[in-house]
Amino acid sequence: MAKQPARARPLAAKVVFAALKILVEKGGEAAGREVIAEIEKREQLDDWAKAVYEKSGYTRWKSMLHFFSIDLIKAGFLVKKKGVWYITPEGEAAIKLGETGLLDEATSKYKSWRNANPKTSRDKIADGNEIEDAVEEGVGEQAQEATIQQMEQLAIDGLRQQINSKNAYEFQDLVAALLRGMSYYTPFVAPKGKDGGIDVIAYQDPLGAVSPRIKVQIKHREAAASVQEIRELMGLLQKEGDIGMFVSSGGFTSDSKVTARTSHVHVELIDLDRFIALWQEFYPKLIDEDKDRLRLRPIFFYEPLV
Repeated sequence: MAKQPARARPLAAKVVFAALKILVEKGGEAAGREVIAEIEKREQLDDWAKAVYEKSGYTRWKSMLHFFSIDLIKAGFLVKKKGVWYITPEGEAAIKLGETGLLDEATSKYKSWRNANPKTSRDKIADGNEIEDAVEEGVGEQAQEATIQQMEQLAIDGLRQQINSKNAYEFQDLVAALLRGMSYYTPFVAPKGKDGGIDVIAYQDPLGAVSPRIKVQIKHREAAASVQEIRELMGLLQKEGDIGMFVSSGGFTSDSKVTARTSHVHVELIDLDRFIALWQEFYPKLIDEDKDRLRLRPIFFYEPLV
C-alpha cells in the first residue's frame, strides 16, 4: 500500500480535533464508538484516509485517531475508560488552538512526559516520515497501546452486537445474572407478561432483610429511556431501604439523567456501555450457567507503560 507520509500528520490532526469537538457537543463524554461513527459522518475523508492496512486490517484514519489519542491522554486533554471517552477542561481549552495547533501541543506534552519517564519510555517517538510505519507496523509502545485500544473497542462492539441480538427476556436474564455475579440474590425475575413495572428484585441476603433492596426496571430497545419511565420506577420505591436500578440498552435522555441525579430517592442508571463494563468486571464471579448467557474469552496483552 502506497504511503504518503506528508499527509499522515494532517490527517491525524483533523480526526483528533474532530473527536474533541464531538465530545464537547455531547456534554463532555461519549462512547468511543459514537465518536468514531460521528467523525465518519461529518468529516471529508478521501480514499487514502479510508484505506485499510494490509497487515493489521485497520482503517488508516481510525488507526491515526487511536495512535495520536495517546498524545492527547498524556497531554491531559482526553481520558478513556471502559470504552467511554471524556474530554478534560484542558482539552476544551486546547480546541482553541485549531487542528494543527492542538495536535502539536499534545505531541509536545507527550514528548515531555516521555523525557521525564525514560525508564518506561524506551521506544522512539514516531515523527515525520516514521508516522505511517509506526501506525501500520505497530512499532513502539505508543503504537502497541493504540492497537490494544482498538482491540478493546472491537471487543465492546462485538458484545454490543450480541446483546442487541437478544430478545427482551434474554436481556432481562442477563441483568439478573450480572446481579448474582455481584453477590446479590434474585428471588424475583419477571416471567413473560405483566410485571407491575418491576423486572428483577435483588437482595443482599436471601430474605431481603438487609438494605439496600434493589428494584430493577429493564428496557431492551433502541429508544432512550424517558423521564416519565424514570419517575414511574421512583414511584415503586415505597419501602425504606429500597433503591431503584434502571437498565436501558438504548441509553437515557438528558432529562432522564438529570431527574435521576437530582431525585430524593436513589435510582442508578445503567446504559449498555456500563452494563458491558460491569459484565466484564464481574464475569469471573458468575456461575457457569450464567456465563453461558454471554460468554467471554480473556486474552492477555503486554501493557506498555504509556
